[in-house]
Amino acid sequence: MDLLRFTTAGSVDDGKSTLIGRLLYDSKNTFDDQMAAVEASSKQRGDEHVNLALLTDGLRAEREQGITIDVAYRYFATPRRKFIIADTPGHIQYTRNMVTGASTADLAVILVDARNGVIEQSKRHSFISNLLRIQHLVVAVNKMDLVDYSEERFNEIVEEYKAFASRLDSIVDITFIPISALNGDNVVDKSEKMPWYEGATFLYHLEHVYVGSTENHVDARFPVQWVIRPHSDEFHDFRGFAGRIAGGVFKPGDEVVCYPSGFTTRIKQIFNAERKEVDEAFAPMSVTMTLNDEIDISRGGVVAKSNNAPQISQDIEAVICWFSEQKLDPRGKYIIRHMTTEGKAIIRDIKYKIDVNTLHKIEDDKGIALNEIARIQLRSSVPLHNDPYRRNRNTGSFILVNVGTNETIAAGMIV
Repeated sequence: MDLLRFTTAGSVDDGKSTLIGRLLYDSKNTFDDQMAAVEASSKQRGDEHVNLALLTDGLRAEREQGITIDVAYRYFATPRRKFIIADTPGHIQYTRNMVTGASTADLAVILVDARNGVIEQSKRHSFISNLLRIQHLVVAVNKMDLVDYSEERFNEIVEEYKAFASRLDSIVDITFIPISALNGDNVVDKSEKMPWYEGATFLYHLEHVYVGSTENHVDARFPVQWVIRPHSDEFHDFRGFAGRIAGGVFKPGDEVVCYPSGFTTRIKQIFNAERKEVDEAFAPMSVTMTLNDEIDISRGGVVAKSNNAPQISQDIEAVICWFSEQKLDPRGKYIIRHMTTEGKAIIRDIKYKIDVNTLHKIEDDKGIALNEIARIQLRSSVPLHNDPYRRNRNTGSFILVNVGTNETIAAGMIV
């Protein structure tokens, strides 16, 4: 079976956690003791219904406030597909959590309250999904039971969202589904209360949507994570380079260039994680390579095909999402971590901030605060072997770390 990673996003109280709870419950992916605990907790809280949101909201503060704060990962499977869900928070102050949860997703589910329509947070999360190159969106119009399952209201929201989404360039597929997460309408089973809706249910769409591969199998990139040199008689002369392939396909005999030295050689052998020799390796496999020549490569080095080199630069232009409660210091020094490379970095220029609601550029305000998104130029103390984020998520992303506290303060996507 293949695997689908998807994330849920939306405004506070749009029903994200309830939808995931309903999905797990109706698809028979919950245990009896889990449901017993949820039922007891719902009764203790005085809820009128069994609060299925408690299946994902695990923090005490989340249960007390009835909101999602941290990213909750849930795993389940149907006979057709396996799933990893990232239930991300909806409140504006937790935008950074949404960025974290959506960074590896193949599909994003944007929840819209049928009563409120497309609001600021709906646009914010759609823009972030577009920024993170998530190509498939499901717009789940929730709480249809509170608008009397109105087809007219659903169509209004569809048109409103399409008008905004026309400016999002990475998203290629948008599906609109009217649901009631509380009552289970169109979540797993078809709703009898919305006969006018002829599309698939939420689960059926997740099972059958074709997302293809998000990996780049054209540009061969192998960041070296570790040099394996066993001190044993059996492997006396063995010298292998271990890591996870970030893009492309490698085969024994391929001519490759080793960075940062720039020396050319050929691949001698490739071993998989079970230490078995393989004829080819591709992203995202973890492998060990041996080379024909003794070339000095260590952690942070990159192996690439000789006819397809990555960009190599110390000056990077990127879009960042700021994670820290302290504002960005234009004169500050940070640690940059890109693949297996680590170095110092400074911000050379803040080109503009992005208003995620209107998608307008804000050029007269250069103060970057928590959860804000901006386009910047930075300089690294070490050369970065990179590709644009649009071309390769693995080689086009990085994080900035506070030198003093070791706190991750920004996530960046190379332009």
